[in-house]
Amino acid sequence: MLALLAFVLLLFQLVLIARVVVDWGGVPAPASGARLGGARRLVHRVTEPVIAPVRRVLPPLRIGGVGIDLAFTVVFLGVVVLRSVLLSV
Repeated sequence: MLALLAFVLLLFQLVLIARVVVDWGGVPAPASGARLGGARRLVHRVTEPVIAPVRRVLPPLRIGGVGIDLAFTVVFLGVVVLRSVLLSV
């Protein structure tokens, strides 16, 4: 059962990485087409229910006029740590 949960966390971790890729992929070419937009909507639909509550508790870090969203990083690190704990048991 723990191995199955660790596998699900691995899949979620891969979707988080896909979120980074599609978000940053749109930076150099914002009008890159419907496929990138569809991929972005899909990964946001999967990951946002986990990231949004963390974002409400941990507001963006303000550095000058720039806000850095730490919620993604906290969720990603949490998944990595939880997965490693599950695999070590």
